[in-house]
Amino acid sequence: MSDIILCAGVSVSRETSLALDLYAGRLRKWNRAINLVAPSTLPDLRERHFADSAQLYPLIPSAARTLCDLGSGAGFPGLIIAILAKETRPDLAVTLIESDKRKATFLREIARETGCNAVVSATRIEAYDGKADVVSARAVANLSQLFTMAEPILGEGGVALFSKGAQAQVEIDEARTVWDFDVVKHASCVDDAASILEIRQLSRKVGTP
Repeated sequence: MSDIILCAGVSVSRETSLALDLYAGRLRKWNRAINLVAPSTLPDLRERHFADSAQLYPLIPSAARTLCDLGSGAGFPGLIIAILAKETRPDLAVTLIESDKRKATFLREIARETGCNAVVSATRIEAYDGKADVVSARAVANLSQLFTMAEPILGEGGVALFSKGAQAQVEIDEARTVWDFDVVKHASCVDDAASILEIRQLSRKVGTP
């Protein structure tokens, strides 16, 4: 049986597609009680949220064993990555940081039902004291703020993957006043105005607060 194309560069098996269908069904149900995603995006979950998250997956270095997702919310992109990794990279351990207790409960439920290698840390990002090879985030904060959150978590030689919209270059330029970093902008397969920023060699400039 042929794989199902989720987005450019990412195809999934029938089993993984069924896990994503389960996720979508649970999300629609839970969204009636807690604000996981904007109701207007529910009819187009597969592209608007799932494909948008999945496009980060091919950018994860092959040697990476741990990924930390900041402010996971409804699970984007971290839980999608964990579900994709179950079949093709079962050794990739994903931590989802989400301080909202109800959202954290939702994330744990989906992780349990799909059997993916993900744990939920129901704490503030600033309070998390773990390390990871990869840090990801989507719709959490501007780039400078993300760097402040990610820098203590990134392990040596680590990479950050951040989904950004039309103002990505503006955020990059602003961040360079405080941070040193290498960046590669990858075009989004979902939104022509958006991109995924691949960040390496992140460090705060000497003398900046």
